[in-house]
Amino acid sequence: MASGGSKSAASVLLIVNLVLYFVVTVIAAWAVNHGIQRSRETASVLSIPARIFPIYFPFGNMATGFFLIFSLIAGVVGMGTSLAGLNNVSQWNPPNLHAAAASSLATWALTLLALGLACKEIELGWTGSKLRTLEVITIVVSATQTFCAGALHVGLKDV
Repeated sequence: MASGGSKSAASVLLIVNLVLYFVVTVIAAWAVNHGIQRSRETASVLSIPARIFPIYFPFGNMATGFFLIFSLIAGVVGMGTSLAGLNNVSQWNPPNLHAAAASSLATWALTLLALGLACKEIELGWTGSKLRTLEVITIVVSATQTFCAGALHVGLKDV
């Protein structure tokens, strides 16, 4: 009975995470594309250290570049983990649950890294509405990924 509850909880959380990671990926990809297109015109007026800084974005603050890149990586890895996790949870046997739990922990670590950079960006301020949306969704997906990893580990103990 406990494994049925863990299976349904893990499945629901994986579907929610798939949607949230997709939204994170879309917003972060848009922001990186927008930053690359606008960086040439705005970086030319900066002094030398800022002009050659490899992750400069003409919007947001100095944490924006790192936050966008790590949230993009976490989003792509999270979508892959969620899709593979749905396949593994549907089979619900120990080898598949071990694989789902391990990939869930790796994704959780990447998401927490993006969460830390989101917190730094919030602390520095001066972000637009789309970046604030990405920050909020990153915070929410880090919480749901925590619960998802927990549900997978509880299901692993049940099996």
